[in-house]
Amino acid sequence: MAETGGLVLCGAPLGNPADASQRLRAVLAEADLVAAEDTRRLLRLAKDLDVAVGGRIVSYFEGNEERRTPELVEAMREGQRVALVTDGGMPSVSDPGYRLVAAALAAGLPVTCAPGPSAVTTALALSGLPCDRFCFEGFLPRKGGERRARLAALATEERTLVLFESTHRIADTLADLVAAFGGDRRAALCRELTKTYEEIRRATLAELTETDEFRGELTLVIAGATPTPATRPTDETLLAEIESHIAAGLSRRDAATAVATAHNLPRRDIYPLTTRR
Repeated sequence: MAETGGLVLCGAPLGNPADASQRLRAVLAEADLVAAEDTRRLLRLAKDLDVAVGGRIVSYFEGNEERRTPELVEAMREGQRVALVTDGGMPSVSDPGYRLVAAALAAGLPVTCAPGPSAVTTALALSGLPCDRFCFEGFLPRKGGERRARLAALATEERTLVLFESTHRIADTLADLVAAFGGDRRAALCRELTKTYEEIRRATLAELTETDEFRGELTLVIAGATPTPATRPTDETLLAEIESHIAAGLSRRDAATAVATAHNLPRRDIYPLTTRR
């Protein structure tokens, strides 16, 4: 990307400047233009990292990204290397960035990433909950009715769930979670990740609602729903499936095996049904 313009998404520290990578330092120093969610926070980060931002700095936040995106794309077309930095974590993940990435790709411009910290994976790893499969919902709807409807749709999700929430809505969100998921669901409330007052509260959702005070940036990790055991089909239904397989040319044994596999049932429980034909 050194010879042509393009976009670099920069993963910024969540709070501890020591988490910044050498690549982030290099990109900030060498970019022709740095688009920052908060220019003051960018300058403070650069000072903490002892980096002199070499290019022009512009703001790029929710309120101006629609207007500024074409300007940044044009700068890339002219050969400038644009670095995008949000207040912490990865751009585009509940932060400005998606619109610019989509526009750059649509214009045929290169997009790359200087990876860095993420509140999503940091909270997930610290939660003590299963991490092998998870889903990220970002911020829930602000309006109570819309939020409750969304949580009702998520109540049977079996993967671990990661949410962002603000301090002034977290109490209402936890109450809605208890109503939708049940108070016994395990969860972890992570605040101020990587910062001086980092705190992880691991408890049930009901216990978390008893927390007196919530401050700082919050990430909530919630255990997935317990899978509901599948209901065994009736013998008549199983026999009909067996007969369908036999009509298609399978032997009784193979038909029983196919039906047992389809319903995750032991073949020894299915094969005797074939004698009813």
